[in-house]
Amino acid sequence: MEPQLGPTAASLCPGRPHLLLWVSALSCCVSSLASPSPSLVPRIRTSYNFGRTFLGLDKCNACIGTSICKKFFKEEIRFDSRLASRLGLPPDPLPSYPANYSDDSKTWRPVEISRLVSKQESDISDRRICASAAAPKTCSIERILRKTGRFQKWLQAKRLTPDLVQGLPSPFLRCPSQRLLDRVVRRYAEVADAGSIFMDHFTDRDKLRLLYTLAVNAHPILLQIFPGAEGWPLPKYLGSCGRFLVSTSTSPLREFYGAAPDQAADLAYQLLGVLESLRSNDLNYFFYFTHVDAGTFGIFNNGHLFIRDASALGIIDKQEGSQAAAGAEESPDVFSCLVSGCRAPLPPCDAVPEKQSLVLVCRRVLPQLLQGKFPSPVQDEIDAALARCGEDASPDPEVLGAASRLKDLLRPLRTCDPRFAYRYPDCKYNEKF
Repeated sequence: MEPQLGPTAASLCPGRPHLLLWVSALSCCVSSLASPSPSLVPRIRTSYNFGRTFLGLDKCNACIGTSICKKFFKEEIRFDSRLASRLGLPPDPLPSYPANYSDDSKTWRPVEISRLVSKQESDISDRRICASAAAPKTCSIERILRKTGRFQKWLQAKRLTPDLVQGLPSPFLRCPSQRLLDRVVRRYAEVADAGSIFMDHFTDRDKLRLLYTLAVNAHPILLQIFPGAEGWPLPKYLGSCGRFLVSTSTSPLREFYGAAPDQAADLAYQLLGVLESLRSNDLNYFFYFTHVDAGTFGIFNNGHLFIRDASALGIIDKQEGSQAAAGAEESPDVFSCLVSGCRAPLPPCDAVPEKQSLVLVCRRVLPQLLQGKFPSPVQDEIDAALARCGEDASPDPEVLGAASRLKDLLRPLRTCDPRFAYRYPDCKYNEKF
């Protein structure tokens, strides 16, 4: 299905379904000529305009060569017409923007263009980077980051090792093993020859992009190294650079708080299953959340629940443990404090309880989804199981047992019909679904 233009955008681009994204006056552009039919129609140049505010790196070539740049240049991503009704920014800096994506320019599917940090955090980050070098209020962000001691170590490194990510704010890098960091390099999609654990094929710019993304928001990296195609509960990665990401579209869980009882039961059941897979999986990684809210999880249009925002997801390698040197915490540098300031030290890796994600979800998410949905005594049993599951003072076995009891209560409340396309019609013939 071809995406449609708004009235103003259509008048700007007659005969062409091109859409415009104007992000900032400070920009770099990848432009292509439209194809007007008669000579009476003036030639119109359409631009995909990426500014410092959106990218986070201010040089035009910062994103050249990345998959996202290529997709925009080949017009495999076209923005929703609501963004292009005027030549300017949307009225408010939104956390995400709807768009359409195609592999063949014929079949289109919805995607999201997401900010990895808010507009306010971006402004703070810019000022902090400039201030770190005693530069004026506006400065060349890329030039300053290239001169830092951390990046100079990255330039010399042949392999991504724990000392190179020490002190970065992402929970994902709190307890790094060499096995996990090798997976990052081997599966990093923004280099030409992915597959090696060594960084010999990384250019200086590749290394800066990877370091910058890990420091700002590791969500795009997690989508690449634990892809949904391999069964991980994450949306498909389509590209990223700087402070923005393109991925498959999901609706946040908060939009389903008023869902029908059978749908609420299905989503809650899926969510508990996702947390179970994060605790125990074939790769022997223990994933845990440091924070959850109604936007952490999302739903595809087939009813399947996924992790929509993995930025608060930590990982502990149960096979190798953490190779971070004990007591070797570096002094905070500009990469440690790019977004929200230098954070307080996190607890030791061996102090993260197995129940942590369950407690957070049972306290902050599931009550909103399941409250008052079912007749008594079923609702009473669900509320009791939720209360036990969200009890932080309880030992791990009690919390895990309460979650298992909650899944048992929810399972028969789910229905089997086409609304749940991710498991229909399999659910008609197999109790597993």
